[in-house]
Amino acid sequence: MANYFSIFLVVLTVVSGLIWLIDAKIFAPKRRDKFALANGGQPLAKGTELPLPYVVDTAQQIFPVIAFVLILRSFLYEPFQIPSGSMMPTLLVGDFILVEKFSYGLKDPVARYKFIETGAPERGDVVVFKFPDDPSLDYIKRVIGLPGDTITYSGKELFIKPACTDGQTCPQEYKVEREFIGQYVHQGRKTAINEFSEQMGEVNHKILNYPRKVDDITRYHPQANTKINEWIVPQGHYFVMGDNRDNSEDGRFWGFVPDENLVGKAVAIWISFEFERSADSILPGWIPTGVRFGRVGGIE
Repeated sequence: MANYFSIFLVVLTVVSGLIWLIDAKIFAPKRRDKFALANGGQPLAKGTELPLPYVVDTAQQIFPVIAFVLILRSFLYEPFQIPSGSMMPTLLVGDFILVEKFSYGLKDPVARYKFIETGAPERGDVVVFKFPDDPSLDYIKRVIGLPGDTITYSGKELFIKPACTDGQTCPQEYKVEREFIGQYVHQGRKTAINEFSEQMGEVNHKILNYPRKVDDITRYHPQANTKINEWIVPQGHYFVMGDNRDNSEDGRFWGFVPDENLVGKAVAIWISFEFERSADSILPGWIPTGVRFGRVGGIE
């Protein structure tokens, strides 16, 4: 759906711009000449304009607005809504976020061809990407593994062996440090889910683990010459996971995110709506019940 909207914006921008340009170069001079001929050769008074045809007037009105929106959401920032709880507690259902589109390169809005390199994801970044198995879907997860890394997930513990750089001593595998916070409090009530503070690269963030839920390793993405719970990140790809570790369909189950699928880096929550209501409420489910102002701000 997002790509269809991008195509719609591009087409509307091009069509309205062409109508304005063609009219200015061809039809507007003809209208002025016709006016002068009808008035005994007197040209149009300075500072006055002839009435524009409806289509041309509409094109002139919408072109600057549509072009601005196209540039903004294609190359700078694009809003997204969080539809699921896979990134809890970092992101909640009802959060509306801004994604920085230029963090990992500038891409054309239709074919998504990268024409300018501006950077690459770092470990710990929260990224929006096109789901590899269905590029029409936008997913959001946290970057765990960079190209060449070896990732192991065992007993709800995460282990990383960074990529070995030629000419340097290969780094040793390490366990990602985390500190137990307590039982996760959701909607004012403690849950049976454990909350941890985790250090991922330069980013300190929170994750959730459900201690009673057994890891479904039978569904893990298989990779040749690795263990069932181990993945070696290919070049040009990234390994991602949700912060809600036991309730996230992520790289453990479907593999890796190609660089060309990256949309951008999630940088801020600009508004957050609460949708919780009693079962007997007469209001439709899409109507917010409140605004969580305390959630507005940067994303870690």
